[in-house]
Amino acid sequence: MKRRDFVKGALAAGAAVSFTGCTREMIEGKKSVNIARRKKVKLKIATSWPANFPIMGTGVDRFAEKVKAMSGGTLEIKVYPKNILVPALAVFDATSSGQIDGFHSGPYYWKGKNPAFALFSGLPLGMVASELNCWMNYGGGYELWRELYGRYNLYPFMGGNTGVQMGGWFRKPIGSLADLKGLKMRIPGLGGEVMAKLGVNPILLPAGEIYTALERGTIDATEWVGPALDIRMGFYKVAPYYYTGWHEPGSILEITFNKARFESLGDEHRAILHYAAESMNSEMYHEFMDQNARALEKLKKVGVKIYDFPPEVIAAAKKAVQQVVAEQSAESDDFKRVYASMEAYYRLIKPWTDISEARYLAIR
Repeated sequence: MKRRDFVKGALAAGAAVSFTGCTREMIEGKKSVNIARRKKVKLKIATSWPANFPIMGTGVDRFAEKVKAMSGGTLEIKVYPKNILVPALAVFDATSSGQIDGFHSGPYYWKGKNPAFALFSGLPLGMVASELNCWMNYGGGYELWRELYGRYNLYPFMGGNTGVQMGGWFRKPIGSLADLKGLKMRIPGLGGEVMAKLGVNPILLPAGEIYTALERGTIDATEWVGPALDIRMGFYKVAPYYYTGWHEPGSILEITFNKARFESLGDEHRAILHYAAESMNSEMYHEFMDQNARALEKLKKVGVKIYDFPPEVIAAAKKAVQQVVAEQSAESDDFKRVYASMEAYYRLIKPWTDISEARYLAIR
């Protein structure tokens, strides 16, 4: 064989190996090796909820499971219930400082740090869950939230929504605005500030103390969430008057990460956290809807009746909301800016909500 022919043959053979020699098994094998060689990352997340807490706590556990599955085991999240690593309401500071990597809680708990933070949970008599999701994603809400949280080295995602919360359990019926005067009620956030304008004395109590305070008359009323979680607390046994809600029409929950830690992750892991958070945000809202419907049937079987606040109470609440907004806006430029964004989007989306969902619900 001539040298020239030998070289040509060798080149041809090499080309054949290049195009046909990498079998599927070899390619899949290389993928497996690459996955195995990826650096495994572990994140510590604390929540403001007890272990196995329905919907909110269990939802975070499912979030962690999805992240692990989506990453092929290269991103693992360890979830710590409240008071295990840090106290329930210390998760913000612990994540900000880098003591932990993230937390699941509610933005209105941090209004003492910045009053604007309460707005990221929603506004009394404001937008419902679907409208808030739209504002966050398409109306500038996320940009504002991440800008303000960025000052604390935090990077937030929506991590669930309770939907419309109930107005609360009362030991005595509310027949007029005068019946609210002087009542001691466990109610946090902007809803509590609005209630204060109506003559209520808002009181903050941890979950474990609410029933006893209500039973002993230390407080006259309490709001919690909705039937699914309220029935577990047994409030109906000591405060039989259950009112429909307006103070939290679509409370956003959050899954928030230490910003530096989040940005240190690879593109793939950041994307996984993003889409797992979106999944949790949707699933948690729908689970609340489902479980509230089931729990409502149980409450009716034990004789619980649902009441609406008198029209004069709602009219006074609407005025009080505007007073609270005006006061907070005068004290905080951040609050003023976030509220302006929310209000602009509310004006945009309300006409469509009114002729689509609202009109449909009225006629069905």
